[in-house]
Formats: sequence, structure tokens, C-alpha cells
Amino acid sequence: MADDGSWRPPRSCEDYWAEWKHCRTIRNFLHHYYTYGESPACDQWKRDYKNCQQWEESRSPDAKQLLCQSEQARILAKQKHPPVWTLRQNPPRDWHLPLPEEEKSK
Repeated sequence: MADDGSWRPPRSCEDYWAEWKHCRTIRNFLHHYYTYGESPACDQWKRDYKNCQQWEESRSPDAKQLLCQSEQARILAKQKHPPVWTLRQNPPRDWHLPLPEEEKSK
């Protein structure tokens, strides 16, 4: 992969810093622990922030590669889980009809 200097990180460095700070909040900790039964792993966000800064300062090819690998791993982790709902291809046949009125209480 030739680098002509025009490559940019997938996110700005401030985004990685904000994600790291959000990951460390008590609210996120409680939500993640309740949902997954373990504390969130925030170290990758900090590593990505440092690699992003290193890329912006020195155009390090190692930092670029590590950022790309991290983003690819994030994308693959999202694609691992199928959607909960099946998406419909067409609207229901009776979509244009008025909704039934509820029975009035006695």
C-alpha cells in the first residue's frame, strides 16, 4: 500500500479520546457490567488515540497499520451479530387503511 501522505485516520484523534473518556464513566461501567457481566475494556480506545497522535505527528507507518487493524476488528465485531428483527421488503398490504378505533370504555 503506497502512502502518498493523503491517508487520514478513520476518525479524528479527538473522537478516540472522547470514546476513551466515555468508556471510563461510571454510567458506562454500570451499563456494560449489567449487560455483559464484565467491566468494559477501554484500553484499545487509549491505544488508538496514541496511535492517531503518533500518525499525525510523525506519519508513522506502524501507527497507521495499528489504527487500520483496530478499526477493521471493530467492524468485524459489529458484523458478527445478526440483526434481531427481519427487515421487510415491502409494506403491508393494508398499510393505507385507517387504524381500527379502540373500544370506548364503559
